[in-house]
Amino acid sequence: MTIGSLKPDKEKRSRKNKQVVDEKVPLLPTKQEEDGGFDEFNGASYTGAVFNLSTTIVGAGIMSLPATMKVLGLGLGISMIVFMAFLTDASIEMLLRFSRAGKNSSYGGVMNDAFGKYGRMLLQVCVLVNNIGVLVVYMIIIGDVLSGTTSSGIHHAGVLEGWFGVQWWNGRTIVLLVTTLGIFAPLASLKRIDSLRYTSALSVALAVVFLVVTAGITFYKLLSGNVMMPRLLPEATDLTSILKLFTAVPVLVTAYICHYNVHTIENELEDRKQIRGVVRSSLALCSTVYVMISLFGFLLFGDATLDDVLANFDTNLGVPFSSVLSDVVRVSYAAHLMLVFPIVFFPLRLNLDGLLFPSARPLVLSNIRFAAISIGLIGLIFLGANFIPSIWDAFQFTGATAAVCIGFIFPAAVTLGDHHGIATKKDKVLCILMIVLAVFSNVVAIYSDAYALFKKNGSPQ
Repeated sequence: MTIGSLKPDKEKRSRKNKQVVDEKVPLLPTKQEEDGGFDEFNGASYTGAVFNLSTTIVGAGIMSLPATMKVLGLGLGISMIVFMAFLTDASIEMLLRFSRAGKNSSYGGVMNDAFGKYGRMLLQVCVLVNNIGVLVVYMIIIGDVLSGTTSSGIHHAGVLEGWFGVQWWNGRTIVLLVTTLGIFAPLASLKRIDSLRYTSALSVALAVVFLVVTAGITFYKLLSGNVMMPRLLPEATDLTSILKLFTAVPVLVTAYICHYNVHTIENELEDRKQIRGVVRSSLALCSTVYVMISLFGFLLFGDATLDDVLANFDTNLGVPFSSVLSDVVRVSYAAHLMLVFPIVFFPLRLNLDGLLFPSARPLVLSNIRFAAISIGLIGLIFLGANFIPSIWDAFQFTGATAAVCIGFIFPAAVTLGDHHGIATKKDKVLCILMIVLAVFSNVVAIYSDAYALFKKNGSPQ
């Protein structure tokens, strides 16, 4: 996350000749600044920006979307996916509008402008909580997919274990260590997010592979008459079942969180005016993928859909080449997460640097600081994935709450504060809706999760 102010065009062109360092300079220099005065980088392309933002959006949350259809029903569920896309677009538009009004080039700058340094620090803490939780979960899933996992005394074989049997080199720790050193570390060492545009494109393609395979299996079973008509509406018979509907909202909110990367991507664009088009193109692409995966996943598994639909592919799918298709789905998803990792890691590193060294010169100009923060964070995430395999409960309580703050509560609070007098009545009504929906749904979701957890721990064995 960067902290700074937008410079006029002429000043931006001459920035390469300036060596002024103050607390309003972006943590991530834009365009030529980090090249020491040489115009080797003339700005990111529109397509590259769309892929990077889309990769930020499409993460592990994609696997929970079919389960939300089980809670909400297919009709209401798909409607909520589309509604959340429009709500996300509105919150990002407000964020960008107040960024320009306050001449800030970062989310942190907007929060600092509206609420002072404590507002900026609160945002940075939320990004740290959210992104560390997300990345630990990514690494856990990669370990589960490739090396297998044991739950309730039942061992689920990983892809490598299924191919080569139990070997010392395909154990969880070794696989995650090789993945960290061979993939995460090299990609995380890149100093410009636009450098990840090709891996981001590949990541989106791998998500599409998962979608295509799932759709193919679903169509085959439809033609064979093995797919039952899914529920279009939720089963709301009492107060408890009605409250349960709100537990799906944090999943949908988390699925669209990309706000912490919007300014970073905008700062590198060749034409910064393209950012609105980039946001809308990314949301349209991701919404399409979300709707299709939710539709085909729920059609395929119905009420047997698990919280992580990937676990449903660990069994016989009842189609020809079932084991091959299951491996394709799991490997493509694991590879997708490997390529999403550096995109989410990028703002994590910038926010930690901004929190620890708010007045220091840009992070990319200090190799020692850049390397130390990168190594420290990757090491922390690696240890978390190996020694806290039951991170899911913590992720539900911390990650989802932080994500809702980043995506809706903070942009709405900035707009309601309206320090620049640019918010309309429609904006303020929408912001109140965002805050009420976010707070109420998360309180209900946390209560529901806590109740289920205590009930599970308190039940007789």
